[in-house]
Formats: sequence, C-alpha cells, structure tokens
Amino acid sequence: MQDILLDVRRVSKSFGGNKVLDNVSFSVGRGEIVALLGHNGSGKSTLVKILAGAYSLDAGEIKHGAVGDVELHFIHQTLGLVASLTVAENLDLGLSHPWCGLMPVRRAQERRRIQAMLTKFGVTFSPDAIVAGLTAADRTIVAIVRALAGWKHGNHVLVLDEPTATLHGEEIDRLKGAVRTVAAQGAGVIYITHRLGEAEELADRAIVLKNGVKILEEARGAFTHDSLVRAIAGANAQTRSRRASPPRRSALLEVRGLAGASLRSATFHAREGEILGVSGLVGSGMERLNGAVFGAFPTSGGVVLVGGAPIALGSPRSAIRAGVAYVPADRRARASIGHFSARENLTLARMRDIRRPWGAIDRALERQEALAWMDRLRVTPGGQIEQAFDLFSGGNQQKIVLAKWLRMQPRVFLIDEPTQGVDAGAQTEIYELLVKAARAGAAVVVASSDTKELAHICDRALVMRDGAVSAELSGADISESALISAIIDDFSDARADCRVKPLRYV
Repeated sequence: MQDILLDVRRVSKSFGGNKVLDNVSFSVGRGEIVALLGHNGSGKSTLVKILAGAYSLDAGEIKHGAVGDVELHFIHQTLGLVASLTVAENLDLGLSHPWCGLMPVRRAQERRRIQAMLTKFGVTFSPDAIVAGLTAADRTIVAIVRALAGWKHGNHVLVLDEPTATLHGEEIDRLKGAVRTVAAQGAGVIYITHRLGEAEELADRAIVLKNGVKILEEARGAFTHDSLVRAIAGANAQTRSRRASPPRRSALLEVRGLAGASLRSATFHAREGEILGVSGLVGSGMERLNGAVFGAFPTSGGVVLVGGAPIALGSPRSAIRAGVAYVPADRRARASIGHFSARENLTLARMRDIRRPWGAIDRALERQEALAWMDRLRVTPGGQIEQAFDLFSGGNQQKIVLAKWLRMQPRVFLIDEPTQGVDAGAQTEIYELLVKAARAGAAVVVASSDTKELAHICDRALVMRDGAVSAELSGADISESALISAIIDDFSDARADCRVKPLRYV
C-alpha cells in the first residue's frame, strides 16, 4: 500500500455566494505524480491557494497521511527568483546554514553542495551563473532545486503550477525529467497543466475539475487523451444561435509577423463586418495581441495594415488616426481616469469635434454628446454625466469606455475581455454593442479567456499558441467544446477531432 502524504477530503469554497470548489477529494502518495487538470475557472487556482494557506476552507479538511509531518512546496509560474543574483545566491536565500560561530559560511563547501544538487537534475550550468542569463527551463529547475534543498526527510509534496507554460521543445523535456527525479526521490507531486501530452507522459493519476467539481479521477492506463479532452471540454457545450454570417469581404485589418510583447510571429486578418475571436492559454500571446496591434505594447517586428495602408508600430496615435480603437482588459487602470467624470472620460479620446474655432471646449456641446451616448448605451444611473467614473458599477464603467471609442466610429475595434467583472444583464448589452459595431462595417476583434463568450458572438475564432496563431475555427465549427479542445489539445489532434482548420492567410 502506497504511503499517503496528502489527503484532501470534501473541500468546498465559495466567494460571494459563488461556489468555486464543491466537495473535492483526492490524495497524493509517496513517489506519485498527480496531474490536476481543468479549463479556466475550474477551481484549480483556488485549490492551490487553499493548500498554500492563502485561502481558508468553508468545509472539508486537508490531512497529512500516516507518515508524520509533511511539507508542501510550491513552484508558481512567477518562480520567485531574483534575476540579478547567481544560482547559488538564489538557492542560499531558501537555505539555513550550519552554525559556524563567528566564521563565515564556507563558500567552497557550499558551492560543492549546490553543484551536487544541480547535477541530480542533469544541468550543466555553474552555480555562479546569473539567473537572468539562464533559459526558461533552467530557471524553473533552479526553482525546483531551491524547493528541494534542505529536505531532512522524504515526506514532501511539490506543487507545480503550469511549469511549462513558457517553455518549448527540449526545455519541456528537461523539465519533465526534473519532475520524474523529484518523484523518484520519494516526494509526491501535484502537476497542474493545460498540456494534456505532459499529463499522459508523467501522471500516475489524472484529476479533472470542472466548475469546481471533480468530474474525473483515473489512474494511468484508465485515462486516455480523448477521455481527458471530453472531461475538460464537455461533450455537450452548445454552439450559439448564430446570426447570419456576413458576406465574404476583403480584409480590413491585416497583421503579418507581429513580434514582441510575448508574440513570436502573429499573422491574421479581420474582415469588414466580422467579429473575430482570439483565444488561448495564459502566455500564448492572446492577452497581448490586441494591445500590440494598437501600439500599447512594444513590438520588435511585423506589419499592421488598416484598409491596405500600414500604420506605425508602437504608436497608438497612428492607430487612432487610421480608425483603430482599443479597449484593454483592465478598464480601471488602462482605459479610464477614475476620478474624472463620465463626461470627461467619454470625450477624452477625441475632442476636436467639441472644440470651438479658437480651441476652447464647447461645454454645452460636450455635455449634450455625453448625455446622448450614455442614453444610447443605457448607462445607469441615467444622466449622471458628472459622476466620477469610479462610482459607476463595473458594467456601466465598461459601457462608458465603449462609448468613448464608439463615438469615433472606428473601422477596427479591438477589445480584450469585454465582459470581465460585468453582470449578466450588462453582458448581453455589451454583446449587442459589438454586433452593432460589426453590422456598421467595423472589423471587431475580441480577445477573451471566456470560450463560451467567443462561441456566442464570433463569426470566426483564432487559437494562439507560443506567440503565434495556430488554428482557426469558423461558422458551425465554433462551439465552446471545440474552442477548449483546440486550446488544450495538441494541434494535430484538435484539427482531427474538432474540424479545426490550419491558419491560412487570405
């Protein structure tokens, strides 16, 4: 019988009446690798924060097995390393050193000990190497070695949260080797990933969470690639009742080889009258694509054309002049001035049409326009154009930001996470606004981590991976399950299972 190191029993957690974990139970044994899987919002992050002590339990318990004290170690995506220090110095930060009286730490002895720890993981870099100069995989291994350093017994559980999110090719293989080494030393491992191939290779058991509920737990040999995809994506996710597809038109927005800001070489197009969705995992480039096109993030190369004419990279002014609007995900920090009134925020992006001939603002005309737009977008409380932006609800703040750009009648409308933090009623109204913008002839590009949202409103959807567009879905092929499958699956399998088309520039 395998020693149980960690026993999670009937754990539940709610926030504001929303149950994010519901009666979740599982265990981790000595030397066992347990893959924890699930799409965005499944409850994985909440569970990790409970294990780390950041959140308390509403119900249930977390117990160590019958092996004595168990220590939990966490490797988060940020790693927590100091880039300007050496490997040895980073490892020293987490170690307690033997008492040497008034003598300093014996550096040569310490260096040999660190080298021995690194050698166990097959790395070749020196303990004196600066962390900033290491590859992403090597930095992750340093974080793992730091978590393992100083273990005085074998009762440990290592929790890795998306450790390969920013890794590629051989780097992933090296990281997987490091995880196997940890398990071989007798530790338990909780391995959180969206990459199902890694779960298949590494996991002794796979657990899938969906909407806070454990819907699958199977041992190696029982779970398959297809069964994991079905459990995560859901077999019954519905395609939206789609509005009539717009006629095929020429590309209004063309992006070729855009690089920088986590983008490797993004190439795509958006047509007049079309709503184009963009999805992908965190770090795929999805969350930076619209901002890079607009010029809000620095870029290192590529071409952006609007109506066939190039715009200057890294220049929001050039984008705005070409008729491009951009609504970022963080409306409070990056799309508004909180202490300014709704009127001031609404007219801020373009003031020339409310200026008098000698340059002064026509206040009466500004108030009239602000009132008209707030009424058109049904901002509540109605007519409160002088109320500070911060005092409006999240949905009404988003409407004000949308009005700021819609009044400019943009040719290209870029928007990130359009309904993030917005109630259900405001969501429907925001969707209607995006559809109206497309019907008016704009090319609308919606980047969202909400696959249900994209399936509901998009005419075409792109999936990003490793900083580039890897797949495209269109028409009847767009559904929540197809999008999730394309995101989490290897591209070749997703294409076969979900009718995902390889990207082709037209």
